Amino acid sequence: GRKSWRQRTVDELKHYYHGLQLLWTDTKVAARMVWRLLHGQVLTRRERRRLLRTCADLFRLVPFLVFIIVPFMEFLLPVFLKLFPEMLPSTFETESKKEEKLKKKLNARLELAKFLRETIAEMAKRNRADTG
Repeated sequence: GRKSWRQRTVDELKHYYHGLQLLWTDTKVAARMVWRLLHGQVLTRRERRRLLRTCADLFRLVPFLVFIIVPFMEFLLPVFLKLFPEMLPSTFETESKKEEKLKKKLNARLELAKFLRETIAEMAKRNRADTG
């Protein structure tokens, strides 16, 4: 069945609350990584990617906070999210958005693999023609 207006509002508020909790946790972890960097330790590739993602999320949070602080501007949030889909920090993504991104990435990788396979097959044909 369809959820009531009140239930949808509560679900949306919970979603943003959990997103802020995740962002806070990521920020604490990133601060520890920066501390380690400042003391001469080297980060792994995974840690470096997480640090970059968290920094990007913090910069994305600034325009998002404008929507929360300015009265009645939160009603424009869906419009701006439609225009700028990457405006929200990554911790605020829904499962459907994550699945959609994974599908796009998988399709891109499949297209790249197909292109590389065709290129290798063409190069093999040329080598056979040159040697034959």
